[in-house]
Amino acid sequence: MRLVILLVFSLQLFGQAPAGRRAFDTRCVSCHGGDARGGEHGPNIVGRLASRNDDELASLIREGLPNAGMPGFKMPDAEMKLLVGYLRSLPAREGDQRPTKKFETGSGSIEGTVLNEGAHEAQIRSADGRLRLLRKEGNVYREVTSQADWSTYNGTPNGNRFTNLSQITPSNVSRLVTKWTFPLPNTSNLQVTPVVVGGIMYVTSANECYALDAGSGREIWHYRRPRTKNLTGNAAGGINRGVAVEGDRLFMVTDHAHIIALQRHTGALLWDTEMADWQQNYNATSAPLVAGGLVISGTAGGDEGVRGFLAAFDQKTGKEVWRFWTVPKRGEPGSETWKGRGIEHPGAVTWFTGSYDAGLDTIYWQVGNPGPDLDDTLRPGDNLYSCSTIALDRKTGKLKWHFQYTPHDVWDWDAEQPEVLVDSDWEGAPRKLLLHANRNGFFYVLDRVDGKLLSAKPFVKKLDWATGIDSKGRPIQVPGKMPTEKGNAACPSLEGATNWFSTSYNPGTGLYYLQALEKCSVYVKTFREWAAGKGYMGGSTRNVPGDNPQKFLRAIDIKTGRIAWEVPQAGHGETWGGVLGTATGLVFYCDDDGSFRAVDAKDGKPLWSFAANAFWKASPMAYEFDGKEYIAVAAGANIVVFGLLD
Repeated sequence: MRLVILLVFSLQLFGQAPAGRRAFDTRCVSCHGGDARGGEHGPNIVGRLASRNDDELASLIREGLPNAGMPGFKMPDAEMKLLVGYLRSLPAREGDQRPTKKFETGSGSIEGTVLNEGAHEAQIRSADGRLRLLRKEGNVYREVTSQADWSTYNGTPNGNRFTNLSQITPSNVSRLVTKWTFPLPNTSNLQVTPVVVGGIMYVTSANECYALDAGSGREIWHYRRPRTKNLTGNAAGGINRGVAVEGDRLFMVTDHAHIIALQRHTGALLWDTEMADWQQNYNATSAPLVAGGLVISGTAGGDEGVRGFLAAFDQKTGKEVWRFWTVPKRGEPGSETWKGRGIEHPGAVTWFTGSYDAGLDTIYWQVGNPGPDLDDTLRPGDNLYSCSTIALDRKTGKLKWHFQYTPHDVWDWDAEQPEVLVDSDWEGAPRKLLLHANRNGFFYVLDRVDGKLLSAKPFVKKLDWATGIDSKGRPIQVPGKMPTEKGNAACPSLEGATNWFSTSYNPGTGLYYLQALEKCSVYVKTFREWAAGKGYMGGSTRNVPGDNPQKFLRAIDIKTGRIAWEVPQAGHGETWGGVLGTATGLVFYCDDDGSFRAVDAKDGKPLWSFAANAFWKASPMAYEFDGKEYIAVAAGANIVVFGLLD
């Protein structure tokens, strides 16, 4: 009986394969070549289709990739089935295995599976599963072992986008040149910050991660899973801001609010945990945070009426360890700050990357706006813990303290800005500080041990919704600045006086560097009931006639709140690029005119510029590879890496 079944199957396969091949020859050969390994107009597709199921592959063929130059093909289901079947056979064909090779060194040889190879370099995986990066010198190779990592979103868990690397200085930054670029296919306006560990750079777009040789940008491996159809929220637009790494594990979120772990040397999936149901408007966009054996993440969906939370997962298994809900249930402490039925779809999500103090074993996380954003009809009260910093015990997730920046927010001024943890003298005594430039236009200094407010000063001029912050940390509001059905102007704008892009504190100068936006908005509120799969903004905004928005790079003296210096930027205030500070006295930033620039940290004097012509939505970082310092930033659809001219 088995012989009969096998014979029938073999005859079917023998009959289908030529027909599938005919469909391939008719539709695909002119671009991808007769052996599917690439041609003049299309890439090698052997082995690249495993991440798509048959329906997704058929959809890709029918719809094409117009932005990548691939046309769509309308064909009958029967022909499509034959073509997909033939494409599935391609990875199994002879010659697709990666070769094993020995590379001679001055003291022996290094052997491994060749993942990629160029004229002067190679990337191999040795028998122990480790990635090894080789460089050719004369007739022999050497392994690259000298590097400084950038292993989490802001480089270190304290949230400060600052590097202690010392090779690039104010005196030689003019010699900075482009070293390599890497384009991410089918993307635009990347928001990712590269992470570098052990000489490997990891960059992401939605549901995709690339491992690159950090010295050349050559691809080592690529992980991909299908994008989620019919998704609601920011992740539907392809946003992903990066990964976190601990040991041999790499952690990232998916568009549909899962958190996953990959083996960082191979890209193999180790575990996959659902954080929340995406069909209830949850999604996810930002890099997780690793802390003490846990990986911690929140989700997006605050503009779609989900209930926010922060959750911690075991790094080895993906099992949830604790969960903190950012809006209490009815009857729980804090729920009295929600007077209406708005608590049923409250928002207050935790979509951005938080910070960690290992000495205090405390997690600090930003909480988003209440929902609906602009319409407060159903949510009288302060709406805890929206628009707050929450300090949680790392082991248990229990709340230690909170500070709410904008009680009863109706302008979409979430607190999703960097939480920067620094140790500094304050009024003559050492103190553990938390620095936070809020979207509402005020720069706050808190004691991060107990959450006490130490200072709150405005850092933008266009600020008319409040005259200041009182001793209890509450804004002194100006009447008549709330959204109305007809529209009402207020400053700052909906985008905020600043936003999620990175900031930096330099302990040498005592200055805090940030991108500030001088802009106002007309806020219009509209009543709308919550619904799955739909937005929940509760209104809209428009520009104020004659307002002329403008971005500024500003340096704030943290002890006085005074603006020490500023650099005006040309443009319309529409880009979303951040900053990087250096111990040598530089500030790198993404200028609103599309340039990537460096200024002197002491006075803002311009020192270097590169015409990237980018619509910035990312922030720069720094790392060392093979003994040399590099600066990297996502510009448009490309990772661009700079180093000193040799």
